[in-house]
Amino acid sequence: MNSGYPVLIVEDHPALRRQLELTLEKAGFSVTAAENGRTALELFKERFFPIVLTDWMMPEMDGIQLCAAIRALPTDGYIYVVLLTAKSAKDDIVTGLRSGADDFLTKPFHPAELIARLNTAKRILELEHSLKRANEAITALSIRDPLTGIYNRNYLNDHLPREIKRAQKYLRSFSIVLCDIDHFKSINDTYGHLAGDRALVTFVECISSSIRLDVDWIARFGGDEFIVVLPETTAEGGGAAAERFARIIRQRFIEIEGEQIHLSATFGVTGFDRVSIDESIDFNTLIGIADRCLYEAKHREKGTVRIEPWRRALSPAAS
Repeated sequence: MNSGYPVLIVEDHPALRRQLELTLEKAGFSVTAAENGRTALELFKERFFPIVLTDWMMPEMDGIQLCAAIRALPTDGYIYVVLLTAKSAKDDIVTGLRSGADDFLTKPFHPAELIARLNTAKRILELEHSLKRANEAITALSIRDPLTGIYNRNYLNDHLPREIKRAQKYLRSFSIVLCDIDHFKSINDTYGHLAGDRALVTFVECISSSIRLDVDWIARFGGDEFIVVLPETTAEGGGAAAERFARIIRQRFIEIEGEQIHLSATFGVTGFDRVSIDESIDFNTLIGIADRCLYEAKHREKGTVRIEPWRRALSPAAS
């Protein structure tokens, strides 16, 4: 039903405004009232109203001006506007709709017609909300790894180059950490793929819990390989972060059929500090350096960290 659905009434005539409030409240809507468009806009600063029922002729700001102002507002959802007026000429209707109104109701109107129009508005808004949720879900699926919930390779390929260019543009430090789970194939072969999945999820939980919220991010590079992106962080800082990741992971295990399987990971780190724009510093170059570091670390001793900074860093004097 209409339980508590918010509606903003904008009407300068006190008696009609009260009549509209009672009619809508009886139908189950949650009603807020304003005497003109300017007051209505002030109310929008305090809360969002998905439906606006507004008179046309009002002092200070009329319904046409209010429609235009509402359409200019930055909102998270659509606002359905119904314009109330004694005007009934086609030119007036066109003017009202062009101003941003979604529907038009001529005075005097029957309360049942008004409620029917608002119920239609509610259905349209609910469909819009459902479509928005579906689009958000589709977007999330396109950039998220379905197993671990972190970003996938598509997101990495799109956003890492941007992060690199931004860091160079503003002369900021930047580093990446390439890592994978040690003996992952053995876990899969010995205990099955479900155990491997649990290892991957546990690994990601360890990393995600120890990076900066809304600054650093992690993506699945492929298989059991992951990349941690660390803006505003030198290669040495990235190495310190990798050492921290390694310690946290060594403290975790997964339990399969009563047996504890301890985890470890190896890390390859690279990055730059205050580098001017240099076309040779790109996605593939940094990934290549980090991959070489990871290979050398695994060849030397699994569970360790290998760091190789980008060499063309600017000294403070050079900038």
